[in-house]
Order: sequence, then structure tokens, then C-alpha cells
Amino acid sequence: MKKLVLSVFFGLILCFSSFAQQITRFGVVDTARVYQAYFRNSAPVRNYESKKAEFQNEINKKTEEIQNLKNQKVDHQNNGNESSVIRIEAEITKKTDLLTEYTNAKNVELESLKRSLQNSDSFYKKLYSVLEKVAENEGYSMIMSLQQANAVLWYSPSVDITDKIIAELGL
Repeated sequence: MKKLVLSVFFGLILCFSSFAQQITRFGVVDTARVYQAYFRNSAPVRNYESKKAEFQNEINKKTEEIQNLKNQKVDHQNNGNESSVIRIEAEITKKTDLLTEYTNAKNVELESLKRSLQNSDSFYKKLYSVLEKVAENEGYSMIMSLQQANAVLWYSPSVDITDKIIAELGL
């Protein structure tokens, strides 16, 4: 009887230990942070940031010109010079329309550049290769992205392997 109890006891221990070994490991990656780290110092991102600053400087310059015209208009109104007021109002309208067109065109251009950066095939090929390598080496059964909010309801920070991915990408 004692042998039977011990056999059952050891059987249960073996059973529980085999179940414990079959627990699935999950990993979570903040792909937006990986993306940002990967492209932070790349030439395309520097080009995007440079164009963005250039466009903003031009917008600021054009806005300042319009503001100066508005100030001139007020001065001419105070002096009773209606013909100058009408001429300046027309110029303000023209420059405002040009500024709006310029801003819209440059925003489209910047958005196109941004989309091309985000859809970099070489980045995603490298990312998936590194994800596969880390998952296989670390024993993860599944790695989920934090950007798909409905896919992750809760996670422990201990499963976040974002820093490992960034390190494997050499960043």
C-alpha cells in the first residue's frame, strides 16, 4: 500500500512537472519603439526632419509677411487711406490663399515621405528575422505587438522583449 501511494505521488509529481514544462512563453514587442530606434539616425529620417523644418520655416516667413500686411492695413485705416486698405486687403487674401496651398502641398509631401519610411520592406524583413531568432533562442511560442491594442489585454513587463530586439538590430 505504501508503495502504491508513493508511486501515485511520484506519478503526480512527474505529471505536474511535464505540464510545467509545456507552459507557453509569450513575448511582447513595442514595434513603434523598435521602429523609432531603427530609423532614428537614418538618412531618410534626417531628410524627412530637414524637409519638415524647411517647410515650417517657409510657413513662418509667409505668416510673418501676412501679419506685417495686416499691421499696415490697420495703419492705413487709422490714417483714412481707403484705397491703400483695399489694395492691402487684396494682397492679404492672395498671400493667405498661397500660404494655404503651400501648406496643403507640403503636408501631402511630408505625409508621403512618412508613409514610405513606415512601409520600409527592408526594415520589416530584418525585424521579422530578428523576432524569429530571439523567439527561437529564448523559447517564446508567441510574440505580440503592443500596437494592436485589441490583441493584448494584459501583459507582464517581464515578457516585453523590445530592448532585446533593438539590441539585436544593432541599435
